[in-house]
Amino acid sequence: MRDIFPILNFIKIYERSFIENWDLPALTDYVTGKTYTYGNLATDIAKTHVFFESIGLEPGDKVAICGKDSVEWVKIYMAVVTYGAVVVPILSDFNPVDITHIVNHSEAQLLFVSNAVWEHIIPDDLLRIKGVCSCDKPEVLLERDVELKKYVKLINRRFRRRYPEGYTSYDVKYIDRPNSELVEINYTSGTTGFSKGVMLTGENLAGNVCFGMQSELHFRSSRALAFLPLAHAYGCAFDMLTPLAVGSHVTLLSKMPSPRVLLKALAEVKPNLVLCVPLILEKIYKNQILPMITKGAVRWTLAVPLLDNLVYSKIRKKLIEAFGGEFAEVIVGGAPLNHEVEEFLHKIKFPFTVGYGMTECGPLISYTPWKEFKVGSSGRTLPTMESMIMSEDPENIPGEICVRGTNVMRGYYKNPEATELVLSEDGWLKTGDVGTRSADGTLYIRGRSKTMLLSASGQNIYPEEIEAKLNNMPFVAESLVVMRDGKLVGLVYPDYDQMDRLGVTSGQLPEEMEKVRDDLNKLVAPYERLTRIILMPTEFEKTPKRSIKRFLYSN
Repeated sequence: MRDIFPILNFIKIYERSFIENWDLPALTDYVTGKTYTYGNLATDIAKTHVFFESIGLEPGDKVAICGKDSVEWVKIYMAVVTYGAVVVPILSDFNPVDITHIVNHSEAQLLFVSNAVWEHIIPDDLLRIKGVCSCDKPEVLLERDVELKKYVKLINRRFRRRYPEGYTSYDVKYIDRPNSELVEINYTSGTTGFSKGVMLTGENLAGNVCFGMQSELHFRSSRALAFLPLAHAYGCAFDMLTPLAVGSHVTLLSKMPSPRVLLKALAEVKPNLVLCVPLILEKIYKNQILPMITKGAVRWTLAVPLLDNLVYSKIRKKLIEAFGGEFAEVIVGGAPLNHEVEEFLHKIKFPFTVGYGMTECGPLISYTPWKEFKVGSSGRTLPTMESMIMSEDPENIPGEICVRGTNVMRGYYKNPEATELVLSEDGWLKTGDVGTRSADGTLYIRGRSKTMLLSASGQNIYPEEIEAKLNNMPFVAESLVVMRDGKLVGLVYPDYDQMDRLGVTSGQLPEEMEKVRDDLNKLVAPYERLTRIILMPTEFEKTPKRSIKRFLYSN
């Protein structure tokens, strides 16, 4: 393994950035339009540090945050890590029982929470907490051992006393804390029903941020639109930490928006980089592009050489304009991208790439710039990481992907048994994903090892690959492929919007699903064919990341 860029001290990255970018815009709330400069952000962080000192918070203590993405959320996160405390970001979509468990399990001494989430929390169930503050406004929601309300009122007075001449860039000085120290505990929202606290050090987070800086994913005065959850490793690293490290201007949407709101925001902000999950591109393809290219006249045109390029060029132009028109590339991550969608985007030369990561690597494992991206891959293993396939022929026979290097977590918090299952003594992390690897380190993922099915003839079946094809079929909103009595069955939640548009009734749906099954079985290997499709009455239950909880439907 060869490092081609230095790994800087995580906390000092932001000390330098706030000083150098003091007058530049840092954060804008999309809804209100209010903008905060790096100087404003640094000043509010300093005030929060005064509050932490007043209540006796020590470096290394845990502070949890649970609320929708906001300027205040970013301020609290940055204040915690630059103070030397350990931040525990919690997805606000977690249910109240899980939120309470995470606060207790992490041993958080302080909780910042949105009022909407707090309404559903039972205070007596928070066992170790000293106090709870609102993410929405300067308000104390609960105080126990410490008089938080008093210290909140005294913040401005104490701040003025400490900085009588006002707070300037010369006053920005953060704790000296080595990268080996714990910075964050991020609780996974996996599909197996168990939530584990991933311990991320300064080294892990700096590995991601420094790669983003070195790759110029963001740059000074570039524009970013943050709409992925900041409490999740992907959004946190590349919609917040990397932009703030280089002087970018981040516009924050409060939550994952509807397609209409997102497209409006993209058109207004015109980001220089777009981070998104596959679902966004897949919806655009299925609802807008696919109906257009399957119409008689357009379908005929696509069969004519030269004319097809003209059509593809127009689609590409419209798609680029829809994403703001000024981005260098779209990075897709968080889940596999549907193969049909990926091949179409590549065919029209849309500037996109697919990366791969997991919370346990904070998150990045592999990435390739779009011009070098190989279709079907998940990018090239990072220079500061190694990858290995547990297979006798890693380039051709799929095996579990293992990784080692700068970004790999310390382990699971207070869970040595779970840590031992995935992390070897010499630092190799078992990802749980199955795939192959080319000689240059490019990874090709087939599916999850835990979801892999075995056919009666001994063939390995990756249900995700079948689901990707099934999800592109008419009247299929989402699907799962499971094994029932030794036979493959497709569980389908119907696309009722499409049914309404085309005038298909519920009574006609079983017949349409048989057509779907026949068409699908022509596209897959004989051992991957479905014996039947079962219609689901409701959407599949999902994690806050919108991944289907497979374990609920495996039997």
